[in-house]
Amino acid sequence: MRLCVDDLCVTRGGRLVIDRLSFSLSAGQALVVTGPNGVGKSTLLRALAGLLPREGGSVALASGPPDVELPQQAHYLAHSDGMKSPLTVEENLDFWSRYLAQKPDPRSRTVDGALAIVGLGHIAAAPVGVLSAGQKRRAALARLLVAFRPLWLLDEPLTTLDRTSREKFAVAMREHCARGGLIVAATHEPLGLDEAKELALGSAA
Repeated sequence: MRLCVDDLCVTRGGRLVIDRLSFSLSAGQALVVTGPNGVGKSTLLRALAGLLPREGGSVALASGPPDVELPQQAHYLAHSDGMKSPLTVEENLDFWSRYLAQKPDPRSRTVDGALAIVGLGHIAAAPVGVLSAGQKRRAALARLLVAFRPLWLLDEPLTTLDRTSREKFAVAMREHCARGGLIVAATHEPLGLDEAKELALGSAA
């Protein structure tokens, strides 16, 4: 499986933000997107996720299922955690596991397994609304694990995480790559992926 981006162009607010960008990523690889605020890191991720239209170029996941579009093969984690506050952590993850999975995949974690990885097993029955900011972020990261999708698109995934949680998530990212997954992550901070490729976007206008 290979992510191929060729001559990608994306505009926001009438301004060309991504201009003829090309890169490729093979199964098992991670790409760290860096650059100052406003340069287009989030715009790139949203375009890859199918949430922003392309003005030009192409994005494809080669060797993926021919009848499944790229957005259905990707997890997109933005600044919002995507959790319903009145529901418990377990209920939220059970919903996402059912909603996101195209079909059963042995690489998907159980809800209990995902919570153990992010260190939230002890508060599975707690409503998300009572969690701290860091706990909510960890619950959102667990969402990536309960329904396997090959491509992870991560926008500042370490926000609000403490050192221990960052180390646990670094292990989860490395395991995802070891299972043949791909990661594109926009970040200002080291992710703990020593072999990741880097894409440095230019200065903001």
